[in-house]
Amino acid sequence: MAIYELRTYTVVVGKMAEIVELYKKAGWPALSKHPNKLAGYFIGDVGALNQIVHLWKFDDDADRRAFWAGVYRDADFMAFAGHLRPLLQKQENQLMTAAPWGPQV
Repeated sequence: MAIYELRTYTVVVGKMAEIVELYKKAGWPALSKHPNKLAGYFIGDVGALNQIVHLWKFDDDADRRAFWAGVYRDADFMAFAGHLRPLLQKQENQLMTAAPWGPQV
């Protein structure tokens, strides 16, 4: 059964533009070297203005753990993460499964 990981990063106020540039120059190039498990990245437009939300889809928990283990072994990703972390206030992760009705993404 597929599992979804919803990650919400709360950004230090005033640092979103810096984070966007960091993702474009270093974060996305590092992540895109790994298997495509990403359903989408989103930036708040109204309400939670200082948040980045991303949704990942994995075949199962073993697939999820293998994916993140590979990402965290990647020197380019870890260099990006070192620059990103000081710009974040907090990170929240949720693991979910699809409801048995509605569209299946």
